[in-house]
Amino acid sequence: MATPARAALAVTLAAAALLMVTMGVRQSFGLFVSPLNSSTGLGIATISLALAVGQFTWGAIQPVAGALADRHGPAPVLAGGIVLLAAGIALTPLMDSGLGLTVALGLLASIGSGAGSFSVLIGAAAQRLPPEARAKASGIINAGGSFGQFVFAPIAQALIQAMGWMAALWALAAATLAALPLVRTVAGKRTAAPAHPAEGASPWRALGQAFGDRSYQLLNLGFFTCGFHIAFLVTHLPQEVDLCGLPPTVASWSLAIIGLANIVGSLAAGFATAKYRSKYLLAWMYGSRAALIAAYLVAPKTALTFYLFAAGLGLTWLATVPPTAAIVGKLFGVRFLGTLFGMTLLSHQLGGFLGAWLGGLAIEASGSYAWLWYADMALAAAAALVNLPIREARPAAQPAAA
Repeated sequence: MATPARAALAVTLAAAALLMVTMGVRQSFGLFVSPLNSSTGLGIATISLALAVGQFTWGAIQPVAGALADRHGPAPVLAGGIVLLAAGIALTPLMDSGLGLTVALGLLASIGSGAGSFSVLIGAAAQRLPPEARAKASGIINAGGSFGQFVFAPIAQALIQAMGWMAALWALAAATLAALPLVRTVAGKRTAAPAHPAEGASPWRALGQAFGDRSYQLLNLGFFTCGFHIAFLVTHLPQEVDLCGLPPTVASWSLAIIGLANIVGSLAAGFATAKYRSKYLLAWMYGSRAALIAAYLVAPKTALTFYLFAAGLGLTWLATVPPTAAIVGKLFGVRFLGTLFGMTLLSHQLGGFLGAWLGGLAIEASGSYAWLWYADMALAAAAALVNLPIREARPAAQPAAA
């Protein structure tokens, strides 16, 4: 019989592995923009709009998936998400219109990826782990998503070059389905929360109470900016590299470096969240992004610049997730964490929609992303400031190990 420590580790690692697949595949979609455009002639703006719909859809499904998992358990939600993600990816090569692309990538793949993402996985782990283990587990799960970006971005680019973009997408669909056996481990027996909500409690009532809290509102505003920043970069960084006259491999390796650096950042964020106030960690992360963008804008556009820029961004890329989830848990508890953090992720993806879509409009209107870079920098600085007034108690001191 597994010890509680081993069971907790198994749940954490399985959740991290699932996020590695769902996030790694999803964060590689930007590499397909150029070959899709060359093959279909749909235009960058049309393809960007489909991916922007996907950004919004990924966020919109989070509170729904979180609520379903909170009420019925994570197993059916995760399994269904994996199947939908694989189906959306596999159907994409068969689509030759903007509407078809939006259905495949913007709806099916994004609903599937969202159902197998942060809100369900972190919520499921939080309800199966003791309180002192949740922050570190959140960092490890988050690092799994970053590792997925590091693994899948260069693999996707290599498959595109070796097999063509259609076969590359079918290969990614098969890799997604291979993650199904992990669902059983993640959805094991709940140990850290009651199996049934208290009388009168529901995910939607908890959500209504949360939206009346000023700290929750400020947290969502900051996370909106995070979504704008990440979606803009993950969708349009390959095109930015191309505008600078550099080969596509620079883009794929830049995305991979972001993922690799964020493994470090996510693990560090998980440990730091257990020791320091999360709102200060978030303010520092967003402020560092504004500084990095300013440095990138004045630097020579070489491969080394992109790699250094990617490494710096990667340290905070998705490292915002553990402290954000921690604040939600501190404010409202973990019983409906999947629902409440899912809604915060929806705010993130509203920003993501704008980041992906406006990037496409900017490149078609002016042939440059210049004004998007300045907007991104300003939003990052604003996000650093809005996190400071959040109401958050100091982390409780952990007992020393025997």
